[in-house]
Amino acid sequence: MKKTPAYIAKHICTVIKNGGSAPHTEDVQRFFKHEVQSRGWYTGELRKVAVRFRRTIVAENGVPFLLQVADQLFRGEILEEKLLAVVMLQGIVGEFGKVEFKLFERWLDRISTWADHDALVHYLIGPMIAADAAYLSRPPRWAKAHKRWHQRAAAVGLIHSTRQHKNFGDIQRITEMLLTSDDDMVQKGLGWLLREVAKANPKQTVDYLMTIRGRMPRLVLRTACETLPAAARARVLARNQAKPAAAGRI
Repeated sequence: MKKTPAYIAKHICTVIKNGGSAPHTEDVQRFFKHEVQSRGWYTGELRKVAVRFRRTIVAENGVPFLLQVADQLFRGEILEEKLLAVVMLQGIVGEFGKVEFKLFERWLDRISTWADHDALVHYLIGPMIAADAAYLSRPPRWAKAHKRWHQRAAAVGLIHSTRQHKNFGDIQRITEMLLTSDDDMVQKGLGWLLREVAKANPKQTVDYLMTIRGRMPRLVLRTACETLPAAARARVLARNQAKPAAAGRI
């Protein structure tokens, strides 16, 4: 009898459940400061298991079957199930196209925490955007959405682009669209993006930050400046008129 993607996914969930660490589960819970369903796996061990499953599944059933298994796993509430789904696909993301991108975009509605969000967007969606300009139309749509994780994806999804010195104009556009957000998860995602932009091109970034610093939440501006040379950072932050950061969420 041929095993279905759902059957394989269920088996993987059992492996994750039986192989976790109870003490580390408590550490994960304290780290997130809100309720997260975790089996207590360490990242390195989870990655090894994911790679082994990927090799076996692809060898026996092919990449389309692997995608179906990953899709099943990303429907769950357990953190490691979603992370394993991403890691299984991360090593072959260069093989994916529009069909897979649409699938990953649908996964944004299944996000539970910033951890599964950033795994999905940074390791699958972001590299695809950087590799194919056809996907650049999606982040502005996410930025317009009244959804926390879509808006964060609009920023985090462009990090690979800036590391490759690409799409600065698109990054500016997304920045302008997200500046008014008072959601700390969105602000942190935008700050992360701008910090990477500053690494890739400090002078261009400083010039840009100087034009928008009065409209930026403090959290975003300070995060964006973290890797700048001391003199440039002081220049941007001097007499900072940035908006207060969002409060009350971690």
